[in-house]
Amino acid sequence: MQLPLISCLFLLAACSPQAEIPRPVAAPASVALTQTQKAKIGQKIWMNESGGTVDGLTQWNDAEAFPSLGIGHFIWYPAGYNGPFTESFPQFISYAISRGANPPAVARQRHSPWRSKAQFTAAFRGAEMNGLRTWLAGNVSLQTDFIIAKSQRALGKILAATPAGQRAQVKRNYQKVSTTSNGTYALIDYVNFKGEGTNPRERYKGQGWGLAWVLREMRDVPAGQAAAGEFAEAAKRCLGRRIANASKNESRWRAGWFNRCDTYKRPL
Repeated sequence: MQLPLISCLFLLAACSPQAEIPRPVAAPASVALTQTQKAKIGQKIWMNESGGTVDGLTQWNDAEAFPSLGIGHFIWYPAGYNGPFTESFPQFISYAISRGANPPAVARQRHSPWRSKAQFTAAFRGAEMNGLRTWLAGNVSLQTDFIIAKSQRALGKILAATPAGQRAQVKRNYQKVSTTSNGTYALIDYVNFKGEGTNPRERYKGQGWGLAWVLREMRDVPAGQAAAGEFAEAAKRCLGRRIANASKNESRWRAGWFNRCDTYKRPL
């Protein structure tokens, strides 16, 4: 079934639980995702990030200085750490509160209360983190809605940051990919996976890997499944360049990253 991505854009909160809540911005109407499709996308993202496990909803990856939480592995920085990647867990908590949800007290803190992986591991089976996982597992649809809203907001930011001569190409590629349900999933998942591509700190040797870079990388193909497939291949080319340009060895991520991109070629 052909299904364009919702074109309305959302203003998400800044990286603080007290920040301004997301508000819709007027835009041309289009067909919305069904609840069934949203549920499938949320489950796919959860599977992509942590194999769909409840334990995987709170994780601290090796060689990282921060935990990753929720189905989308939203980044949460400890106090005093200023990392290169966009922090998204406080944004999600702001969004959740704006929707009437009641996150546990630990999640409302501005910074991660765990300052190291050792602290995080020691607290993993404690009441506080168990409660956080339980709340996250019970609010998968809310996390999915947040990820979708973040993706919808991305196009406007990408176009604003794209050189004028490339904007038409980027918008055209986005629209081509969005004409299938799996293409829509690809656009939603990739922003959560590797970002919008507009953050200048998210680049190695001047080259990025976020959504903006993938849309510019795409070859000219027809809309529909061909575009979804080309988006997947363009994403792998961008990620391959990231691995090649990285100052540390990121090759261990290649198989998992590429497998994730290949899911964009398959129907929901």
